Amino acid sequence: MNAHQIPPGDRLENFPITFFAISMGLMGLTLVFRAVGHAIDLGQGPGDFMLGIATFAFLAILGLYGAKIVRHREAVVAEWHHPVRIAFFPAASISLLLLATAAFESFPSLAHGLWIAGVAAQSVLTLSVIAAWIGHRPFQPMHLSPAWFIPAVGNVIVPIAGVPLGYGEISWLFFSGGLVFWLILMTLVFNRMIFHDPIPGRLTPTLVILLAPPAIAFVAYLRLSGGVDGFARILLNIGYVFAAVVLTQLPKFRNLPFALSWWALSFPVAALSVASLAYARETASFAHQTIGLILAALLLGIVLTLAVLTFGAIRRREICKPEG
Repeated sequence: MNAHQIPPGDRLENFPITFFAISMGLMGLTLVFRAVGHAIDLGQGPGDFMLGIATFAFLAILGLYGAKIVRHREAVVAEWHHPVRIAFFPAASISLLLLATAAFESFPSLAHGLWIAGVAAQSVLTLSVIAAWIGHRPFQPMHLSPAWFIPAVGNVIVPIAGVPLGYGEISWLFFSGGLVFWLILMTLVFNRMIFHDPIPGRLTPTLVILLAPPAIAFVAYLRLSGGVDGFARILLNIGYVFAAVVLTQLPKFRNLPFALSWWALSFPVAALSVASLAYARETASFAHQTIGLILAALLLGIVLTLAVLTFGAIRRREICKPEG
């Protein structure tokens, strides 16, 4: 995101919190590069390269949204009260946790500080979002979408770097909370999708988010338990089941106009790729390694395509526009 592509001052008010979905996708690709590097002996070079790109994008998005908070606080408050966009606020803290996880191998000291900051931010944002959900706001079933999983996903990411950093009990705390809220939200989201109106077109790509919680929970549980057991296998295979469910819905993606919600495709695919490669590493499963590598190639294609579409939309000034 170069300087000439940054939204001008009069459009900064409309710079959406959903831009952090881009950061999550790029961080996910970084973790995939790390996993692929271990799987086929590529070393840390590709992961470090992608880490630099993802870090730059995260800082750019964080800076722009920080400027929006300072200059257009009322617009930020409006996003917070938006029944869909409120779920994207923890994407900022999730990006920080993913950055800490991706940086751990090459920069452990830096990762330590980033992880602590990410955990603190995730705690505040998750509790604030949940407090808003169970408050007196007029949420309706039509407001539910898989994007509501985002706060829960952030909690189960905590152990991936937290355990090797020595924070075992805190990692179990966040993992437990994330798992419980994932199960609750999964029930609510499926109730909405089955018994109420279909998800709006521009939010259809968020269906892919179904893959992320079980896949990330599998990787986190590996760190917490130290190996593959029956529960770990259940988590990974739930991810595969949801991937199959999402494949049945692909016809709905046809002819949808591009929106930032399309970046929801990236991180869940990254999570399932990393989970597959982690399982292959633990069990020497060639089949799971193949699945992980195929998903990694698919993810790279998705991210490159989304990057081209995003830059094109920014040039055409189709992104930061007032709603309605």
